Formats: sequence, structure tokens, C-alpha cells
Amino acid sequence: MFILKANEPKELAAYLYQHKWLTDGETIVSVSKPGEGNMNCVLRIETATRSFILKQSRGYVEKYPQVLAPENRVLTEAAFYQKIASTKEVQDIMPTLLGIDAVNNLIVLEDLGKSNDYTVLYDLKEKIPEEELLQLVHYINSLHQSFEKKVVDEELANAAMKALNYEHLFEYPFKEDNGFDLDLVQVGLQMVAMPYKKDAELKEKMERLGSLYLSKGNYLLHGDFYPGSWLKTSDGIKVIDPEFCFYGLREFDLGVLLAHLYMTQQQESTIVFVKENYSSFDELNTTILNGFIGIEIMRRIIGLAQLPLKMDLKTKVDLLAFARELILK
Repeated sequence: MFILKANEPKELAAYLYQHKWLTDGETIVSVSKPGEGNMNCVLRIETATRSFILKQSRGYVEKYPQVLAPENRVLTEAAFYQKIASTKEVQDIMPTLLGIDAVNNLIVLEDLGKSNDYTVLYDLKEKIPEEELLQLVHYINSLHQSFEKKVVDEELANAAMKALNYEHLFEYPFKEDNGFDLDLVQVGLQMVAMPYKKDAELKEKMERLGSLYLSKGNYLLHGDFYPGSWLKTSDGIKVIDPEFCFYGLREFDLGVLLAHLYMTQQQESTIVFVKENYSSFDELNTTILNGFIGIEIMRRIIGLAQLPLKMDLKTKVDLLAFARELILK
């Protein structure tokens, strides 16, 4: 199997020539990481005339090699890109799929250029402008509406990735002894988390939410719609990394979005703005939506998928209590 590595340019060039992803005479000028991704190995390839992105998935999470993950997950991401390619308002805000190597679990994507993601919001110093948030809401609304299915089937079920995400949403953060010392994240956080790990009422509600997450639905979801998947580029906002995509409940995508607006301390008017501009908001089940908001907040504070959140312990205490209320509503 070909293993994508930044420090072996000759082997990389030979691989790219073999797949005709480099033309005759075209040489690699530089190889770099386009950003700090979590799930996969991602490299930017630059030649004298162009650049493109290579993305390979392996049998583990790139940032956390001890966490096993579906080895072929990038092929599901490729299927997502193939699915949305025909719908301009969705495709225009995402990179174009340029190639697939199913044997080596590798895809080639359009390079969106030098850009920054929105994880800067976790510094808690910035507010997302309404015009940028509106683009994100329009994207998610178009995604859900354009690919709605009347009959639920197996397309893009993505069961293995859903199972992985289920564990880190609904199980891992709430195990009393999961081997992850939260005091290494922030002193005192382990003690703050313990009551939630022992909360029977909370766990009963989460069991229902978990079953809803695992259920199949009518709407194509991005599956991980948070600031790390949003890019600010010279051509406007772009959305990347749909490897957790699946057909499910719209409330999940929207719940993740709203959870991160709460965690980044956006104004309440910003939350209202999202609800007013998501055109099918009145059709959503607010109990399920609130539950997904709450669980995303909790897993990001007391789970493995930590954020660069510049937040004091007391604020996290208040946010966890708020999340619990949302789940129990």
C-alpha cells in the first residue's frame, strides 16, 4: 500500500505520475500541510503552475493514533463530493473532487488556496460577521434541501464512521474511568465532569438521542459542521471535511453549528439569526435539536475531541449546566 508522506518527494512524484495526477515534465516544487487536521493525512502539492490537495485515510485518527477509525473513510467523503457536484450552490462552497485511488484510500481535491479556518473563534475574542454566518446557513440549508430523499435507503449510510462518532459523543465522555485525565486539559475539570459521568437521568436522555443519531434519515448531512470545517478564503467561505457525512436528521447538523456558537460566546442575536435564516427551522423538532446542541457542548468540554477553547473553569461549569438543561428539556 502506498503511504502518503511529506518527506519522501521522489516516491510521491512517482506515485502521482503513475496515476497521471502529474503531467509529463511537471515536477513537485513543494509539499506542505495545509492545516492542522484531526482525522486524516492531508498534504498540499505545489508545482510550477498549480497546486492540489492529497488526502489519505488510515486505520486510525491522524491526531490520535491510539484511536482506531474506518480505514476507507475518505472514499465515503469522495462519494459525498460526487453526490453534491451537480448542485451549484453546494459545490461552489466546497472543493472539487479531482481523483480517487480506492486501493490506497486516497483522494485528490481542488486546493482552495491559503486560508484560515474559524477555530480562531475559540479565543473568545471575535464575533462571526452576519454575512459570513449567512453563507454557512445557506450552505447547510441547500445541502439538506437539495438532497432530501422521500424513501430512506443505504446510500451514504456511513455506519462505521457514525459508530465512531457515537462513541465519542454519547459514551466516552461519560465513562467514569476512560483513561483521559481532564486535569491535563485544565486543572479542576476532572472533578467538574464527574457528576455528569454519574448522572443517570442525563444518561437516559442521551441514550434516546444516541439512537436518533444512529437512525437513518431523509437528509444529507455534513456530519461535522463546526468551525474547523469552515475556511475563510479569498473567494469567500468554503466548507471542507465531510467524512462524517450521512443521511439523517437535520437537527444534528444544525445542533452542532449552534453548539459551537454557544461555546464561542457569540451573542444571543447570532443564535436567533441562524434560526431565522434556516428556511425549514419551523419543521425541526426543537427537543431533538436542543439535545444535540447540549451533547455537542458536553463532549467538546469533557470528551477527547478537545478544542483550543480559551475559557476559564467557571465558564465551563456554567456551560455544562446549560448543556445538561438543553438535553433534559
